[in-house]
Amino acid sequence: MDKSPIGQGIPEAAHEILPPAVLGTQVPPQKAPAGGSLWNHDFRLFFAARTVALFGDGMVPVALAAGLLGAGRSASSVGYALGAWMGPFAAFVLFGGVLADRFTPRRMMVIADGLRLVGASVLAVSFLVFHGGPPLWEVYALSAVSGVGAALFQPGVASTVPRICADVQRANAVLGVAEALMGMAGPAFAGVVAGFWGAGAVFAVNASTFGVSGVCLFLLKPRGSAVSEVRRGGLFTELAGGWREFRARSWLWGVISIWTVYGLTVLGPATPLTAVLVTEEHGAGTYGALMAVNGAGSVAGGLLALRLRPARPLATGALALLGVSVALLSLGLGLPVFALGIGQFATGAAFAFWLVMWSTTVQTHIPPEALNRLHAYDVAGSLLMLAAGRALAGPVAEAIGPEKVLLVGAGLNVGAVAVLLAVPAISRLRRIRPGPWPDPCEG
Repeated sequence: MDKSPIGQGIPEAAHEILPPAVLGTQVPPQKAPAGGSLWNHDFRLFFAARTVALFGDGMVPVALAAGLLGAGRSASSVGYALGAWMGPFAAFVLFGGVLADRFTPRRMMVIADGLRLVGASVLAVSFLVFHGGPPLWEVYALSAVSGVGAALFQPGVASTVPRICADVQRANAVLGVAEALMGMAGPAFAGVVAGFWGAGAVFAVNASTFGVSGVCLFLLKPRGSAVSEVRRGGLFTELAGGWREFRARSWLWGVISIWTVYGLTVLGPATPLTAVLVTEEHGAGTYGALMAVNGAGSVAGGLLALRLRPARPLATGALALLGVSVALLSLGLGLPVFALGIGQFATGAAFAFWLVMWSTTVQTHIPPEALNRLHAYDVAGSLLMLAAGRALAGPVAEAIGPEKVLLVGAGLNVGAVAVLLAVPAISRLRRIRPGPWPDPCEG
């Protein structure tokens, strides 16, 4: 599923904003900067923080697998450790959104990096010092701490981008390209380090990435970062307020409702079944190569989003998702490796382009006082359905065959695109263009 003034601009003419019946509750026009360099001081700091942290995140599964399996632990212990991360993340991300709106996203992200720095450092010392590795309860507990840190961190990512950069779409595209590259570089680097120096060294590097990220975020000076003067209630009152804001926008809850079903039936099963089918038929090396091709597709999708600025971003992004069916069909039909590579490239590009369109739409249409909470609802719902889809993939595949599950998923993917395009509140939502004001981030 991880977005302070969010109304990053006002339309050039009144017709650029659709009526309230289509948009739900509109964001009052706000003065937002237009033009200006993307690479201002704050964006450079944020880019460095995100790039380094994503590089570190990609190292964690490799470090856990190398450390636990190398210590003679069972393969299931790796899954439990990753689950110990995901559970607290899903449980606390909604509260992370409330806290980010209450105490500012930057503050919560710095605290989150501090938590994850401590957890990774303790794991590094434990794997380096204790023969046979740390006890499992310690690994699970520190994984849970890291999950809580991620829950505090993720909601603030969405609202930081429009506070530090005038060109929200371009910023999201650049960050998406960096994420794709780090998603490939992190695991590869971790494998080399683990092979030479062990899992403890990987966690030590991972801890340093959180330190660098925290320092960069601490130095940020985003626009509108002061705590809102709006009178606030208790934690659960603010959660309820976020839910009302969520329900008030038909395009928002429409996309997320479709996406929850999509995650359960298409995205969730696709990941484990792709790994199983490719590894069984062509070997683990081929699977790794295909994942690299998928990452290259993500880079291409991000670069396309840098250039293409559709008037109706959600409709254009939905059309791009048709590329996912290429991968599902190629796998379900048992096509050769070359065709599988085309499918993975198309899928990576499709998702990268959609995510830029979606993130930019959310960041420019949601009022600043609610963005972190609404993003948290988005992340929580998407994550839970994705996890459920992955869990159900095995039993369903055993019952009807993995190929059939993927072929049905290809059809459902086309159906999801059709529904997104058929809902006027989604397909007719227009891009908000920046107004003619100078960029206050410059200088």
